[in-house]
Amino acid sequence: MSQADISRMKAPPVPLGTLIGREFRKETVEKPLIKYGNAALAKKGEDYFLVKLDCERVPGHPSSSFSVFAIFDGHNGISAAIFAKENLLNNVVSAIPHGSNRDEWLQALPRALVAGFVKTDIEFQQKGETSGTTVTFVVIDGWTITVASVGDSRCILDTQGGVVSLLTVDHRLEENVEERERVTASGGEVGRLNVFGGNEVGPLRCWPGGLCLSRSIGDTDVGEFIVPIPHVKQVKLSSAGGRLIIASDGIWDALSSEQAAKACRGLPADLAAKLVVKEALRSRGLKDDTTCLVVDVTPSGYPALPPPPRKKQNKLTSFIFRKKSNNSFNKSNNKLSAVGAVQELFEEGSAMLAERLGKDTPVDANSGLLRCAVCQADEQPSDDLSINSDTLFSSATQPPEGPFLCTICRKKRDAMEGKRRQITK
Repeated sequence: MSQADISRMKAPPVPLGTLIGREFRKETVEKPLIKYGNAALAKKGEDYFLVKLDCERVPGHPSSSFSVFAIFDGHNGISAAIFAKENLLNNVVSAIPHGSNRDEWLQALPRALVAGFVKTDIEFQQKGETSGTTVTFVVIDGWTITVASVGDSRCILDTQGGVVSLLTVDHRLEENVEERERVTASGGEVGRLNVFGGNEVGPLRCWPGGLCLSRSIGDTDVGEFIVPIPHVKQVKLSSAGGRLIIASDGIWDALSSEQAAKACRGLPADLAAKLVVKEALRSRGLKDDTTCLVVDVTPSGYPALPPPPRKKQNKLTSFIFRKKSNNSFNKSNNKLSAVGAVQELFEEGSAMLAERLGKDTPVDANSGLLRCAVCQADEQPSDDLSINSDTLFSSATQPPEGPFLCTICRKKRDAMEGKRRQITK
């Protein structure tokens, strides 16, 4: 594609003053405009992505719509990536209480994402297949963005002024000290490959299995200290909007977050995704599957995030501008600093299931059944069913505070935490 073609496809620049004025006048846009583009190059054919623009919190009510974007980077086969693509969204939604209004729905979403990831992993492992997948799963509801991730695919946010924020955490053992400590504390071993002569090569891996990641969905042949519990972050954009770049590690092994964002600023999302992939290919070559989704969340009428304004000032002009700012603009500084700002609503990355599911114990008042916080199955209280607080209860006693886990999900939790308790019946 020639430079002339790229120039013709660029969206007209958005006047920054227009967006600032909208913020100052406190104009609200109930629903942002969402435009996306995707691009991919296959090396092994194990990357998959999901785009669903018209999901509904309340079936049959378009006003309750939200959008989902996700990337699944499979390894050791494609089965886990395909299974997660087909089942994860339903498992997440089923973990949110029915009848919730929008605020309640958004507040429950981080916990539901944890439950949905774990349930998807349990269901896939019951198939007896050994492949695994990373997941970066993005839910956009109005100006609120919620991102859940396991593995080393990444989601970044580029906002007004060129501020780039990372919305995910990489779960590579090589870079993540906390995850290395968690894996070893749960019974795994971390080390590099040994070659002839005792030399160590390659990235840090966990054993058994030799996986470079500490979190994924699937990987039945690896120790269960490789957990499917996602890092979750929820933010709210200002009405100036922002751009998301969601990509597999084929992009991030070649480009930094800032390089990826800079490569496509001011361009429509469909062209932006192609240019990010092209830039990664130019930088590193095609050494892995390379998949990119670019999602613009903008006010209606502004299809792309504009590039940040360029500042060309000599030293004297800069000094005068700073002096004027200090003396004359102090009253507006607070307002200006809020333009394009991102409000963090929630962030948690603990791998302890009990810490991620809250303290609610759903009980049906009519039947007395307890509902599992992960798989949503109803079970009758009995001596062999437990709460995450590790205490047992019987139907004759009041269950202690804590999310209820059915027998299967409790065993999964214990395995992930390196516990192999024997429960006396």
